[in-house]
Amino acid sequence: MNSIDASLLRQAAAAAAGGQSFPAGALYVVATPIGNLADLSLRAIHVLGLVDAIACEDTRHSAPLLRTLGIAGKPLLAVHEHNEREAAAGVIDRLARGERVAFVSDAGTPAVSDPGAALVAAVTAAGYRCLPVPGASAAAAALSVAGDAQGQGFVFRGFLPAKGNERAQALKQLAAGGDTTVLFEAPHRIESLARELAADCGERRLTFCRELTKQFESVHTLACSEAPAWLAADANRLRGEFVLVLHARAATSADESGGAGAHDRILDPLLAALPLKQAVALAVELTGAPRNALYERALARKRAAEGTPEGD
Repeated sequence: MNSIDASLLRQAAAAAAGGQSFPAGALYVVATPIGNLADLSLRAIHVLGLVDAIACEDTRHSAPLLRTLGIAGKPLLAVHEHNEREAAAGVIDRLARGERVAFVSDAGTPAVSDPGAALVAAVTAAGYRCLPVPGASAAAAALSVAGDAQGQGFVFRGFLPAKGNERAQALKQLAAGGDTTVLFEAPHRIESLARELAADCGERRLTFCRELTKQFESVHTLACSEAPAWLAADANRLRGEFVLVLHARAATSADESGGAGAHDRILDPLLAALPLKQAVALAVELTGAPRNALYERALARKRAAEGTPEGD
């Protein structure tokens, strides 16, 4: 985009948004594109041109965007995950002087797996307004094309812990829950996450969104159990940035017909003949019921048969 185009774009932005109220002494939390520059709103362009300073997750990342828009000469303040609370004091000083300050993360909506929440909390606590300038969001974009028609709302988890017991606990909670869940994952861990979801979530549906809004964007939905093989079939599927939507757990006959004891008729003879884990695995194949629910029920039935109190 050349300077003439940028000038015309700012004029269009001013025409669309210039008549609105943009109070001084306020923080503007501005969503920026997640890949496609055309997703930047006219209101966002107007605000970025209007404010007195722009706080950025990474000034080196945001500077090219501002140059493209023909916005230059404004102070750029570094506000990132390592200094957010300390840097908030500098932003508040500017607001106290009646300045307008914008905050942008590297991509998408600030404070959604990006810095911003601590800054907003500090500014609000200091008595100044925080105004959202909405726009692109990887989580919302992924949900919109996941097609999870049975989901009722969603849970946003972002990035799971990278390793160790924290990751194991997070995956356990994920498998136990039944809500639509949005996850982010890095390319070097996507195969590991696929294997973990295949083991723990079985036939729940999973939507892979890769490189959303970019040239090589792809969206694919399949059962969690199929995810490792699908990724392995094409090396290109491992490249780029990932947003995953784990679909809500489907209603099963156990859910619909009376709760915890619905599969006891199958579980009891299996438990009498097989070790617990094998009995549960076979019951999952026979009934299609969630593994975690069957495991908990099988454990309770086994303890009851052995006369072991709950919790021992």
